[in-house]
Amino acid sequence: MDFQAFTAAIFDLDGTLLDSMGVWHAVDAAFLARRGIPYPPDYAAALKPLNYAQAAAYTKQRFELPESEEAIIQEWDERVRTAYESGLPLKPGAADFLHWLKASGVKIGLATASSQALYEAGLKANGVYDLFDAFATLDEPNLRGKKFPDIYLRVGERLGAAPTSSVVFEDILDGIRGAKAGGMKAVGIYDACSEPEKAEIIVQADAYYMDYTEIERPE
Repeated sequence: MDFQAFTAAIFDLDGTLLDSMGVWHAVDAAFLARRGIPYPPDYAAALKPLNYAQAAAYTKQRFELPESEEAIIQEWDERVRTAYESGLPLKPGAADFLHWLKASGVKIGLATASSQALYEAGLKANGVYDLFDAFATLDEPNLRGKKFPDIYLRVGERLGAAPTSSVVFEDILDGIRGAKAGGMKAVGIYDACSEPEKAEIIVQADAYYMDYTEIERPE
């Protein structure tokens, strides 16, 4: 795929650019353990496409928790922010690929379920925040989950790019489907947390890479 031919490249954050899913798994496991709840094997996959409010509501309902959704979100934030600020690593080759896209004149956007505080901390700690031209989070009004095209289309609008000239990078199947539903090309990036979906992601994505070092770039 010739990525220089696109006007815009739109990235998910967690599991796609940032190698952060292990941190979320640890936070979620600790959160449930404090309440004497075993970690269900399908829990991470259920949360991945949701925004904070949706994830908190899902967690509260599923485990019949007495805490408010706001209290759940606050506990998650307190536990995970330190890890983002300390500099969780980018996926192999991600920084070089972002710099190459920027040098090629491609606009770069972020479409994430993480809060602004977290994505800013994670990107700034890795020195790539200033490469991005637009951002959107699922916490914004009128955005459905990632199996829908809403968030990708919103970032594309902020970048001034038509869907047909945009490419989305995602590590989850819902993200691939949402991007394709919006008329964009979709590239799958491997993440261990999405291993059960890998085969189907490969089928539905326009391209698939284990990491960014596999992407061929013209000199």
